[in-house]
Amino acid sequence: MNDIRRTILWVIFGFALVMLWDKWQVHNGHQATFFPMPTATAPAASAPGGAASATPAAAGGVPTAATATPGAVPSGQVPGQAAPAPAAQHERFEVSTDLLKLTFDTAGGSLVKAELLKNADTNDHTRNFVLLDDSAERVYMAQTGLIGAPTLPNHTTVMTAVPGPRALAEGSDTLQVRFESPAVDGVKLVKTYTLQRGSYALSVKHDIVNNGSAAITPQLYMQLVRDGNKPPGESSFYSTFTGPAVYTEAKKYQKVEFSDIEKNKATFEKQATNGYVAMVQHYFASAWLLGDGIARDLFARKVSNNLYAVGMITPVATVAPGATQSVEARLFVGPQLEKMMESLAPGLELVKDYGWLTILSKPLYWLLDKLHSVIQNWGWSIVALVVLLKIAFYWLNAKAYASMAKMKAVNPRIQEMRERLKDKPQEMQQAMMKMYKEEKINPLGGCFPIMIQIPVFIALYWVLLSSVEMRGAPWMLWIKDLSAPDPYFLLPIIMTLTTMLQTALNPAPPDPMQAKLMWFMPLAFSVMFFFFPSGLVLYWITNNILSIVQQWVINTRMGVPPQFNLPKFS
Repeated sequence: MNDIRRTILWVIFGFALVMLWDKWQVHNGHQATFFPMPTATAPAASAPGGAASATPAAAGGVPTAATATPGAVPSGQVPGQAAPAPAAQHERFEVSTDLLKLTFDTAGGSLVKAELLKNADTNDHTRNFVLLDDSAERVYMAQTGLIGAPTLPNHTTVMTAVPGPRALAEGSDTLQVRFESPAVDGVKLVKTYTLQRGSYALSVKHDIVNNGSAAITPQLYMQLVRDGNKPPGESSFYSTFTGPAVYTEAKKYQKVEFSDIEKNKATFEKQATNGYVAMVQHYFASAWLLGDGIARDLFARKVSNNLYAVGMITPVATVAPGATQSVEARLFVGPQLEKMMESLAPGLELVKDYGWLTILSKPLYWLLDKLHSVIQNWGWSIVALVVLLKIAFYWLNAKAYASMAKMKAVNPRIQEMRERLKDKPQEMQQAMMKMYKEEKINPLGGCFPIMIQIPVFIALYWVLLSSVEMRGAPWMLWIKDLSAPDPYFLLPIIMTLTTMLQTALNPAPPDPMQAKLMWFMPLAFSVMFFFFPSGLVLYWITNNILSIVQQWVINTRMGVPPQFNLPKFS
């Protein structure tokens, strides 16, 4: 009866794991494994350089104004909806530095495309990775403008691009791109982007020039507009966050799900004097950064079907007639390089999301980075890191394997006892406990030391999954990209074999059904690794091999010859 109960519990446990995995996939925006639904498509967008009435110029909409009464709306506009398209023709042009190739639109002086020159497209290594884009497939842009009156220049206003260099010259460290809006009721907005060599952060200066006859008190908004689709090519066997994020000193890093925005259930700090807003995806991010001590209202809202915006609104000091007021900000568009992001703004490195194990993941990444600075190969750095972790946990593992060896030594006696007392379960249980006490065996002694290490290895999993340094990084031979699955599945096969070998070396449970499930669970778990990044599989293989060696040595020292406990499926 006890065996039947245990079997049912194991089946329920396995089924629950499968269903939890499926729900986790759906929660993170992936297709369901068993009952997939159609994927949402990006909203239609015009071709670059199209008519002024096309989508790009109006995609983000003017955010709700926060004038004297927070939430007030300029005349004729609805919060979160697209503003009217500009009446004049707008055009687009490219600007390039050593790291970025950017496309600007004169409609609002918006950044509508960003190619990262040091990161290749994983689907086509001859092309650069495109982060920001405005095409038929996807929408992702950075916009700014003024609110506070219906006629102030905003991201739909067609501006004039001031002539100047469009590429970073040899020997020069900066490049400026300047836009000037037409005077609207005497108010003109001048927007100046300053690009720097070796930097993914653009300085963006907004000059509000009042040539009118009355003082104005405008507000400046900065927003990132993006469709709600997952990045193309993302694996369905592991999930990373895609969507808006808000950071403040008071509430720290706050992720905002697209689904919560859709349901008006998004919760995050709405007002602050520090922090940033960002759009985050696997390996890459964009963020608006504003200096500390400057008041701002933070927002995240739906713009239109499958299009969302996150941003901030900051008040501008009163601009008297004939005067100019300036607001300076920075726009980050690039890969999630942890050390670089730490230098840009407090908390910006948190867009590289380690989840609840950040406290363990950050020192592990630091150690991995130090190893790479010496080894100069990310694959061998992963191997070296796992070796160091196994050394650090050597004594814990030794106790676990010693306990397993003792269990293996008494296993024949347990089997004999089960056969002899199979009709007397209570007497059998008492006899087993007596034997454990006489032999000084703790049945859980092999589990507890390993359980302590699990958070560390989960944290390392997230380090390897989240680090953009793995993207396109070769290891050796056929492994050309540690962030991509093994093209020939050789590493997953080796990982499966080492997992089976490790299972065979462990003492078999007395219950035959449990013994079979001990083989089923690792094999089922191994299947997922066929679709995992090579770097993750490499780390798991290294851990398996080192565990097998240590277990073999300890068993031999304790006089328990290593033997393979193969399952009996008959």
